[in-house]
Amino acid sequence: MEGKISLNCSQRISIFGLGKLGAPFAACLAAKGFEVIGVDIDDEKIRSVNEGRPPVFEPGLAELMRSSGARLRATRNCEDAVWNSEVTFILLPTPSEKEGGFSLSHVLLACTRIGRALQGKVAFHLVVLTSTVLPGSTEGEVKRALEENAGGACGERFGLCYSPEFVALGSVIRDLLNPDFVLIGESDRYSGDRLVALYRDFCENDPPVVRMGFANAEVTKLALNTFVTTKITFANMLARMCEQLPGADVDVVTSALSLDSRIGGKYLKGAIGYGGPCFPRDNVALAFLARRLGAEATLAEATEHANRRESLRLAKLVKSKLSGGGKVGILGVAYKPNTDVVEESQGILLAQALLADNIPVCLYDPVATRNARILLAEPAVFSASVEECVQFADVVVIATPWEEFKRLSPAVLNRNGARKVVIDCWRLLDRRLYDGIVEYVPVGVSTAVRNR
Repeated sequence: MEGKISLNCSQRISIFGLGKLGAPFAACLAAKGFEVIGVDIDDEKIRSVNEGRPPVFEPGLAELMRSSGARLRATRNCEDAVWNSEVTFILLPTPSEKEGGFSLSHVLLACTRIGRALQGKVAFHLVVLTSTVLPGSTEGEVKRALEENAGGACGERFGLCYSPEFVALGSVIRDLLNPDFVLIGESDRYSGDRLVALYRDFCENDPPVVRMGFANAEVTKLALNTFVTTKITFANMLARMCEQLPGADVDVVTSALSLDSRIGGKYLKGAIGYGGPCFPRDNVALAFLARRLGAEATLAEATEHANRRESLRLAKLVKSKLSGGGKVGILGVAYKPNTDVVEESQGILLAQALLADNIPVCLYDPVATRNARILLAEPAVFSASVEECVQFADVVVIATPWEEFKRLSPAVLNRNGARKVVIDCWRLLDRRLYDGIVEYVPVGVSTAVRNR
């Protein structure tokens, strides 16, 4: 199997998992001209894809699916998907386990079914694992499940690659099509060549491609996210210091730091804790791996500990601004803008802490309210608008930096003649517009600077 590999958009691809990453990836491939079959056990997701509707929320996904046309379809039938494709991507959940590792239950079930489907195929088939796994998983249980069920060795009739995506919810489509780099762990050179060729046809920005063995690729995935969480937490530490230091403003400090090419400005905001489905668990998983190997990951552990304290620190600040019987309005329950995901959201964690102390809480989010209701039962109140949430509250907390919140009107805050407190966790507002109307508390800024 030597020689140059050339793929084109007639290449047929199957995607196992039509979730937050799988559905946009399938749509991106189809929009690029590939024939794509999505596989899922959720009948509603399958129906949505086959009717041309997004099965998950992601900006731009509806438009992308419209441009995909008949090149994108979905099914429950694993064998149909494998037999009618040359490349299979696995983008299934790997839930966190109690001690910090990842469960492979969904991935291994898919590998069993893919392996069985491969038994009757003559043509070479490439399997690409994209789900986040612990180092050792791809070479171990994943490859073993494929080989045992396919009845042949990896590298003969099928190949295996580990190629995680580095994307952020809310910008998945842009991140998929324009990655900073492509990471490939490969079972053999030929399989890696095939995947490189596919990415060359798919990506719009000609990214660097880094090829390595499975273990190195798996460590790289966890290490990258853990490094980012450390950077976020470092900036948050500076914000806490600046709040207590007369004349200090974290934005001034981080803007200077970001000019150093060794540091850069991404994720160096200085606000509140990180959340979401990847950062918290990948950080914990790296520390778990280190312990299992008899090594130390004290930095990852300290980052996790510091991040867990952020919501408690914010709750303490909110309570310090409340008088007896005061109410709190939380603007933003998604863990970040442009997504409906609420996992580890600081807004949710803040609400839970306040509700535990019997403090009335009202929440508003442009898209994540439905998911938030699952986590927060009564007595939490959900409002239909920013204005309604603000009117409810004596203390307003901007917990997610949605663009909508930047346009918060001073007139709305001034209603009923009561002087409200606004805790702006992301410093979205122009404090000059609210002078004398509210008590404006931008986190990461000293009292002396706030009052200028």
